[in-house]
Amino acid sequence: MINGRVYRNGKLTNETITIESLATLTKDKTIVYWLDLVKPGQSDIDSVARSLKLDSTHAEDAFKGRQRPKLEMSRDYLYINAYTVAFPLETREVVSEEIAIFVTHNGLVTIRDDESADLAPTIRHWDDSATHGRHGVDYLVWGLLDVIVDGYFSTLDVLDDEIEELEDLIFETVHQDLKLQRLTYDLRKALVTVRRLTLPMREIVGPLLRQDIVPISAEMASHFHDVYDHVMRVADWTESLRDLITTLLETNLTIQGNYMNSIMKKVTSWAAIIAVPTAITGFYGQNIPYPGFDQVWGFWVSTAAIVVISLGLYFVFKARDWL
Repeated sequence: MINGRVYRNGKLTNETITIESLATLTKDKTIVYWLDLVKPGQSDIDSVARSLKLDSTHAEDAFKGRQRPKLEMSRDYLYINAYTVAFPLETREVVSEEIAIFVTHNGLVTIRDDESADLAPTIRHWDDSATHGRHGVDYLVWGLLDVIVDGYFSTLDVLDDEIEELEDLIFETVHQDLKLQRLTYDLRKALVTVRRLTLPMREIVGPLLRQDIVPISAEMASHFHDVYDHVMRVADWTESLRDLITTLLETNLTIQGNYMNSIMKKVTSWAAIIAVPTAITGFYGQNIPYPGFDQVWGFWVSTAAIVVISLGLYFVFKARDWL
């Protein structure tokens, strides 16, 4: 599946774009283009590689998939590998989509394994900021990266809400159950995945701000700085949420330990109370004469001792909050 756009002199045109026309488009200095490939075939891969003069390792990485987020520079293009992330509440699992991006002097080529990464928000972002179209390919790269990073905020916002609910559950639920443990584990796993996919974006956007590496127009530089600021906020937010979920795990273990200690105190207290009648009846059950042996009053003395001592222990333990 192929999507694309052509901007001529900063204005969006109705021109169609194909893989076959890619070699011609790269030579036209009056246009800026965007070509999006979804699950390209081997012939498409070879054609794109020839037209953009791709390094063999970059072509292999882009079409093989599941590479780490990164920015690599070649003489004729930039190769960016990035991920979109989402956290649907139905599955409680992070959904990520890899996007391989090739940036030439006048074009942007994106390659995706499937259509789970919706680029409609990116297209709307380009349309809403069409006045920046005169800045060429810088405008397309900024719009795409800005939407990807904004998607990180949406995901972290959902995770933040889930962690707040987890906090309430931990302190409201006296008996910790397996469901709560599973929820904590799922959120921690999701945060680890989000951190792994979003943190390297600093290494992607950061070099784009250095004019000696990637020439960006002065007008667009401030917009890239804004994207970088968002990337840093995402990194800080991810770290704080990861620390929070770790604290919640430790708190949960502490609560369980305290609850177990309370149970052990109660069990021990009742065992001490039960030991009193056991000891007294065991003593009076000896098969030898003793004070009160074979006497009615001996029975009543032993019974009274059991009741008095047991009640005494009960009230002592109750006063110390052991029962």
